Amino acid sequence: MTTAPQTVNQGTRLPAILALLSFAMLIVSLDQYIVVVALPDIARDLGYSAQSLQSVVSAYVIASSGFLLLGGRASDLLGRRRILLVGLFFYLIASLAGGLANSIGEQLAARVVQGLGGALVFPSTLALINVLYREGPERNRALGIWAGAGAAGLVIGVLAGGALTSAFGWRAVFLVNVPLAGLAFIAALILIDRDPPRDRSRSFDLPGALAATGAVTLIVLALVEGPGFGWHSPLTIGILLLGVALAAAFILIERRSPDPLLPFAMLRNPWLILGIMTAFMFMATFGALLYFLSLFFQNVLRYSALETGLAFLLPTFIVVLASSLAGQATTRLGLVPTMLSALAIGAIGALAIAFALSAHTSFMALVPGLILVSIGDGVIFTTMFIAAATGVADREQGIASGIVSTSSGVGAAVGLAVLVLIANAGTQGLANEDLRNAMAEGMSHATYAIAGGILLMLLIVMAFHARGAAQRRDPS
Repeated sequence: MTTAPQTVNQGTRLPAILALLSFAMLIVSLDQYIVVVALPDIARDLGYSAQSLQSVVSAYVIASSGFLLLGGRASDLLGRRRILLVGLFFYLIASLAGGLANSIGEQLAARVVQGLGGALVFPSTLALINVLYREGPERNRALGIWAGAGAAGLVIGVLAGGALTSAFGWRAVFLVNVPLAGLAFIAALILIDRDPPRDRSRSFDLPGALAATGAVTLIVLALVEGPGFGWHSPLTIGILLLGVALAAAFILIERRSPDPLLPFAMLRNPWLILGIMTAFMFMATFGALLYFLSLFFQNVLRYSALETGLAFLLPTFIVVLASSLAGQATTRLGLVPTMLSALAIGAIGALAIAFALSAHTSFMALVPGLILVSIGDGVIFTTMFIAAATGVADREQGIASGIVSTSSGVGAAVGLAVLVLIANAGTQGLANEDLRNAMAEGMSHATYAIAGGILLMLLIVMAFHARGAAQRRDPS
């Protein structure tokens, strides 16, 4: 049974600390999509080609995914408050640099540092919540609020990107993070107690950290850039093979390390395994759907940046509400029943959206599906982190957070790599109205695939329950 020793010292400040950690999670989460709506303006101003423009998004995704495991372990060993502050500082500086960038190189470098900052903030906020709140209803409620901010950030990013780009230009989508991260940095200094002295008996496992970071970075790089490099090109294959080789080296290093970066004994925890698998599938399905809907509104329905942002108002509200209530639902119904219900609702919603997507559809035709898929999105985003934290000791909450967040990053890369192929099939060589119709059809096919992925996730959770793991200790 885990304990929460820090609640004694910080109990009176817990509501404020939870608000701060949720706010920090919102900042990191919204940046995954805030630039998507601004991409056309960025391309025109800085000179990106159609092939290189996606690197604005992929630079962040690759850096963030590659360093999440390292960020999680660093928060355990070096101090969760300290790592949170470093991450927020990186985020602030990189956002400023990205907003002031005058060349492609400057902007991509800023996006890489932003991704590194996010990789430190994400697991440290999650680990802090998991050690400040006791496992069970107390933690479920806190994670519901934190995850509500994170899930909302994914959708708010599109909304904010549209509004800021329309009002102030694309630079605003970067510069808005400067005061936000600065406020979070100051609040963390004030509210969160200093980290205890470092346990010198625990080593950092630098070889394992380097191997893991290199492996994840290279594998995600191959998946994200594969369409541009060519899936059969020597460069793509070489990057992927090197990443796999580093992953194999990481396993060997960890087996021999006296204090491994990733203690493999943790993977005997069935709840953590469920969290890892769900996080991977969540970002490959629910997370990817936001990307395609944003492109659909702009490229098929011809919405402006502001109109695209406004189209996400309804999903934003529902995601926030569903995420916030998911912790209470888990306490009352149990984790597995809550997840199964949300996945069934989400799958129906994705199918409804896929059926309605066409070049001549209306926004109102998408509303029923958007409502249902947003419910599933919000609930699963919360419950997958509840699962991942269950049965994990306080001293390992950082690495558990790093593992599940790394899984979500890789899932996003894999999901987009597969779904972009599906969505773009049949669009080559077309233009004007023919291209518009083909894009709508391709996005519909990709959304059917997303619905299939959600159903696969549902089967995974059902299998987990059927094997009896859920009866060992349901965090309700």
